[in-house]
Amino acid sequence: MPKTKKATILIVDDNPQNLQLLGSIIYEKGYNVSVSSSGIHALESISQQAPDLILLDIQMPEMDGFEVCKILKSNSITKDIPIIFLTAVTDSENIMLGFELGAVDYITKPFNKGELLARVGTHIELKLSKEKLTELNAAKDKFFSIIGHDLRNPAFALKMMLKQMTSRYSSYTNEEILYYLTGLYDSSENLYQLLEDLLLWSKSQWGGLVVHPEKLLLPDIIDKKIEQCKATAANKNIEIKSTVDTNYYVYADEMMLQTVIINLLSNAIKFSNKDGVIEIEAKTKNKLIEVSIKDDGLGMNKTDLNKLFSIDSGVNLRGTNKEEVSGLGLILCKEFTERNGGTLFAKSEKNRGTTFSFTLKKELA
Repeated sequence: MPKTKKATILIVDDNPQNLQLLGSIIYEKGYNVSVSSSGIHALESISQQAPDLILLDIQMPEMDGFEVCKILKSNSITKDIPIIFLTAVTDSENIMLGFELGAVDYITKPFNKGELLARVGTHIELKLSKEKLTELNAAKDKFFSIIGHDLRNPAFALKMMLKQMTSRYSSYTNEEILYYLTGLYDSSENLYQLLEDLLLWSKSQWGGLVVHPEKLLLPDIIDKKIEQCKATAANKNIEIKSTVDTNYYVYADEMMLQTVIINLLSNAIKFSNKDGVIEIEAKTKNKLIEVSIKDDGLGMNKTDLNKLFSIDSGVNLRGTNKEEVSGLGLILCKEFTERNGGTLFAKSEKNRGTTFSFTLKKELA
């Protein structure tokens, strides 16, 4: 699983001594620290990079902490950042006003180190839990969307095609039977691949997959996956060419690597035009090998490209033969690549094709 990110705490106080004291305490605890000496500067800083939590002084010149809090909570981008007020004023009226404006807590001056860290830690954990819950809800929605739509549609198409064939079998010519059988094969292949991705993705989300890296000969894996895709590619008369060096070895989990390659190849076939060409290349980059799978098909705009690897993106793309694409395969590719110490990225241009590239650890032959 990806490592948990290091939380960033923004400290806002017009007193340099408070900034230094708070900063050192927070930093020593292992958090990233950002500081601002005024409310105006804090808002500018937050617009550039939002922190995970804000320690906000109430009494500051020009713009006090209440006003800063009000502005942040009125903005849809910053409204969910937890704010803890720093105050020397402990009257209930000011405390209630802070909570009404959206603060999650307050800490009185002078600071007690243990109390400060306990409160910060609690609210960081709450924020991370909320983010994880949002992510899991998106994953759940995607899961049921796939079951309800992406699986149902091809299953229904298979059912209707088989019903038509069996009810009128004697009236079909051999050419018509072959046509329908080819369509049935393509639909079943897509359905099977989607089921495989769904099961793997489910395991990965709930900790059921363990990475077992080993020394692998890259061109062998690629050739096997090309062979697996030949029938589907032949339906569009698509040529798949690999120029990967025969001596390229990588250090990766074989099942995960196969999953990445087959998904990227399947996508390339779906989005390629008839008589198209898919090129697979690899090159060394320091201690990594970068593999690229390039098609000359539909391509996509920057908006869709930027959403490709998000589980809740809502991107709905179709291949050149109206093939449905759930997007789950690409999300799985990204996660498996990262679990093997690499990265997955894409570049594309509308009507000029797409190139997916991923890196793997290089293993000496």
